[in-house]
Amino acid sequence: MKIKELMTTNPIVAELPGNRTDVLRQLVTENKTGVPVIKAKEGTLMGFVTRQDITRKPEEEQLALIINKEYPTLEPNDDIIEAAELLLTHDLHHLPIVKNDKLVGIITPADFLQIIEEMELKTHVENFVRTPCVPVYEGSPLPAVDTVFRVAGLVAAPVLDGHGKLVGLVTDRDMFNLSTINVSAAVSALGLGEDEDEWSWEGLRNIMKLYFDVRRIELPSIPVKDVMIKEPRTVFRKTSISEAARIMKKYDYGQLPIRDSKDKLVAMIYELDLLEAMLP
Repeated sequence: MKIKELMTTNPIVAELPGNRTDVLRQLVTENKTGVPVIKAKEGTLMGFVTRQDITRKPEEEQLALIINKEYPTLEPNDDIIEAAELLLTHDLHHLPIVKNDKLVGIITPADFLQIIEEMELKTHVENFVRTPCVPVYEGSPLPAVDTVFRVAGLVAAPVLDGHGKLVGLVTDRDMFNLSTINVSAAVSALGLGEDEDEWSWEGLRNIMKLYFDVRRIELPSIPVKDVMIKEPRTVFRKTSISEAARIMKKYDYGQLPIRDSKDKLVAMIYELDLLEAMLP
């Protein structure tokens, strides 16, 4: 199958010249975590920018000095296997697709879930785990959990009770839950305006970490159990990779905790991990 059969055409983009505030506003209004950056009027792909890129340079305002200009790309007629391999190799969650240097589409790990489900693969999910699972205790205060996320490079973690039982799942977005912040101050600081119809609450959660980092604001010292997803959907070690893809697609999950036959947590699998099933 060719990439052009799977990619999203006319993706949301940022333009050069531009600035950090414009991109932040765009990430919020469009509920994105990253966007391709093109040269205005020409459509030439100049790079890619994610919320992590902005976090690394929180004081930089010029978009041209924030973007990743060496970001990988493929073309519409390339095979989707090449896309899966590139996403896995570089640990990417977005892959711009170009033709004659012009951006024509984008492909993400989520785009592969339908195909993996339809492949009806029986291989167990435990064979596709690529990264260590780092759980956190339900009573841990948010600033401590945020430090664990930063040091370990996490975007999500299982939450355990005092007996080691899985009781929840927390993502970096959950930690910056809107109920824990002064939303009006954040919206004003980001220049989003007062009209809620102009921006997405989910999108605001995507970039709240940037607001905290730039403003040097401490997260409230409330336990992670107050913001976690309780009783998260899980899979077992012997669950098939195609079944995991089906669950992720149906419920729009980016990750699933894995349990053993005794209901103990053993690992976490991410949608990016599932792409390995596409490789020869």
